[in-house]
Amino acid sequence: MPFTAAEIAEQLQGEVLGDASITLTGFAPAANAKPGDLTFAENEAYFLRAEQSAASAILADGDFKLSQKVIIRVGNARVAFAKVLPLFFPEPIFAPGIHASATVASTARIDPSAHIGPQCMIGDNVRIGARTVLHGGNYVDTSCALGDDVRIFPRVVLYPRTHIGHRVRIHAGAVIGSDGFGYVLDGGIHRKVPQIGNVIIHDDVEIGANVTIDRGALGPTIIGQGTKVDNLVQIAHNVVIGEHCLVVAQTGIAGSTKLGDYVTLAGQVGLAGHLKIGSRVTVAAQSGVMHDIGEGEKWFGTPAQPDRQMKRQLLALQQLPEMLRRVAEIGKLLPPSPPRD
Repeated sequence: MPFTAAEIAEQLQGEVLGDASITLTGFAPAANAKPGDLTFAENEAYFLRAEQSAASAILADGDFKLSQKVIIRVGNARVAFAKVLPLFFPEPIFAPGIHASATVASTARIDPSAHIGPQCMIGDNVRIGARTVLHGGNYVDTSCALGDDVRIFPRVVLYPRTHIGHRVRIHAGAVIGSDGFGYVLDGGIHRKVPQIGNVIIHDDVEIGANVTIDRGALGPTIIGQGTKVDNLVQIAHNVVIGEHCLVVAQTGIAGSTKLGDYVTLAGQVGLAGHLKIGSRVTVAAQSGVMHDIGEGEKWFGTPAQPDRQMKRQLLALQQLPEMLRRVAEIGKLLPPSPPRD
């Protein structure tokens, strides 16, 4: 759908420098842009590339001046980029209704505006809210509750009593509510501890592909409002993740660990069990965390330590070969040790 530069600026609360009536028909990076496209620039290097491209207009947040192209100036180009993409690339609209191949329990309550795709299985006492979409091949077990405007992509499995808030997105292959990894050694065998809790996912959460979130042993495993979980993440039983956290790919969080709000766990981070991670903590990629972390701290390494402490250790390690060489040279200048009796 085409938009004028003025219409886009109004949507983004920005201003147009140049011809506000120019029609824009698409959005593309500078390298692939063609006439009629809008591109974006968040720094001077990006802006120079955008200026040399075939794009008709540039979305930018700096005081850039240009004679040939229209500029839509905004407060933050990256935020505006996220807002403008849905204008040109809206998500598909799914017609309300239940596909003929879906199996739905008689006790399930599905809002008439919801879309249930092919080969879905909906268990007893399930509740599905308005405009929620199950793409297909989804298994929603007994007593699950899904809010409004939820998007469940293919082959997602929801175990019993999973509660999902509004505007949640769960990508293909995710398994929500599987058994926690709970065993006790009894007479030489690992006896399974029944996992009778559930999973609660609050509003505006996004769960990546092939994520597993285990249900609690007794109480719930909780994912807080606005948190985003990347692909291939493992979240164990009774973990509590606060609001607006970022959990990046291949991270593993062991049982009963609690995260505050706005925590960032970079790729392949591992958290031991029963830890408390304060709000606004950042843990760098491939770090192994064995201890509680206070609010606002930055940690990295294996085992992870506060960033300044770890940086000093890494700098010392880099100097170690030269130190060993110098020690060896000093040793050559010393008199030989007397023979031992």
